[in-house]
Amino acid sequence: MDLSLKHLAATTLMLASLSSFTTSAHANITPQQSATILKTFSDTSVTDFRQFLGRLATSDLAKTNDLGPAISAFQSNKPLTPEQQNEIHRLLGLYARVKYGNAATETLRELVAIPTFRVDGVAQHDNPEFIKIADKLKGLAQAFNLNFRNIDNRVYEISLAGNGDEVVGIHAHADVVPVTPENWVLKDGTRLDPFKVTLVGDRMYGRGTEDDKNGIVVALYAMKIIKEEKLPLARNFKLLVDTTEETTGDAIPYYFEHNPTPNYNLALDGGYPVVIAEKGYGTVMASFPRRAAEGKGAEITAMTGGLATNQIPSTSVATLVTDKPAELAASLQKAGSDYAKRNGGNFEVSAKVVGKDVQLTVTGVSAHSSEPESGVNPVARMLDFINSLDGKVALKHNHMTDAARYAADNWGLDYLGGKLGVGFSDDFMGPLTASLTYVGMDEKAFKLAVNLRVPKGKSPEVLKTEIADKLGAWSKKTDIAAAFDYSIAEPMHRNPEGEWVKALLAVASENLGMEHKFGTSAGATSVHELPNGVQFGLARPEVKYTGHNDNEFKTVDQFLLDLQIVTEMFGRIGQLPKL
Repeated sequence: MDLSLKHLAATTLMLASLSSFTTSAHANITPQQSATILKTFSDTSVTDFRQFLGRLATSDLAKTNDLGPAISAFQSNKPLTPEQQNEIHRLLGLYARVKYGNAATETLRELVAIPTFRVDGVAQHDNPEFIKIADKLKGLAQAFNLNFRNIDNRVYEISLAGNGDEVVGIHAHADVVPVTPENWVLKDGTRLDPFKVTLVGDRMYGRGTEDDKNGIVVALYAMKIIKEEKLPLARNFKLLVDTTEETTGDAIPYYFEHNPTPNYNLALDGGYPVVIAEKGYGTVMASFPRRAAEGKGAEITAMTGGLATNQIPSTSVATLVTDKPAELAASLQKAGSDYAKRNGGNFEVSAKVVGKDVQLTVTGVSAHSSEPESGVNPVARMLDFINSLDGKVALKHNHMTDAARYAADNWGLDYLGGKLGVGFSDDFMGPLTASLTYVGMDEKAFKLAVNLRVPKGKSPEVLKTEIADKLGAWSKKTDIAAAFDYSIAEPMHRNPEGEWVKALLAVASENLGMEHKFGTSAGATSVHELPNGVQFGLARPEVKYTGHNDNEFKTVDQFLLDLQIVTEMFGRIGQLPKL
């Protein structure tokens, strides 16, 4: 029998064995047993999956875990029971980690080194860094014997062909949020390069290690393994690498204008085990026309905040001009210390003379704006503090003090919309959150964004009207001219039906030792409006997400576990007779 006929026979046997497959079957290998298996192998000790299984079959591990029958049936191309099929896929994930863990880690380093963030005035698809990462992904795909297409430098498509017409879309993104390099400093004073993976203990620091170049890498290697092991697939897979997920979000819609939509869609850009609901993403952008300063005292001339609306920074810095800088710095320092004590004491306000000016800094804790509770927002505190100085420290009134009053009156330090009176919550999806994030100024206006994450329970139109009415009344009452722009998207909530979501839930929860139930997320991904779209990792909900933070990191152990889980997922989803 020649190789092609032999492969066809194996394919037929494996697919035939799945005819009575049900996802109630478990892979009888616990995380603890997986760890024991991993300890006995190194990447140099295995050549391919069948050799890995052969070595495992002769060990005490196989006897202890009763893996012998599954391995024997697979090696002999015999039909497998549902439990045996799941065990083989669990072992495939472990093999991926052993064989390609080091290579995948090196690939992650190479991708992080390409600074794929938005550059003002340059379209993403014209940015040389995105052309560079496209070339890198093309080279990897070709080396892995996978098909690569660059769709006008908007989306990079890497496909793995199977049988049938059904397509599963795997979504990840190559763009990252901007960085403030001077903030990338560890507590011990170690300075980090955001675009160079730095290993400290088990942590791999670098922009994109968690959001979301890790997702690209683990999917690529999972596809490589399926391909080189000639494992049969009942459907096709397409890895769709987005380039505008963190900014305009127009790349994926552009792709679907020219290409069919996958039947099923998984985002490797959210949370484990399987997230079936995403809050709606919203922005309230306030613009305060620049105006000449009025009154006596110091003048605020500049202020920093987040570099993107979905990013809560670790610091906010304001520059004040005065003819008595030392006196002003001392007054601000005292007032700032008192303010911090009155408001929780979990942030710091400092003032110092820099040249002829005074630099006021509020230091909090950076966070993804979808999880404001995991950080301490320095932008909200800076604006509220400035507004609280009225009558204590003399400040001239201008567009920035207008913005400070707006923020303090309407949003305050509360991130649940309570100050404005628009908060609400859903039992499953949780509360609306509202975070002061982006700060920017051009020649016409000072701009301040509030990032919203909206659960189901109130339509975007109703919420927009509520906010607009309240802010309109405030603007009229205070006689502060401000322009408001609103964008609020519908939340996503899926009905988790089908064998595929059951399999996804089993793969993630069994490997991670998590409760076997679906999750919800405040972060919106590229599957938000796609059919059969869910999040499948790669973040653990019990661990603080660092994706948009200073000092973003992914632990080595979790990265390798992601590789293991995603490879098992490809195998199981790929071979289910019906999704």
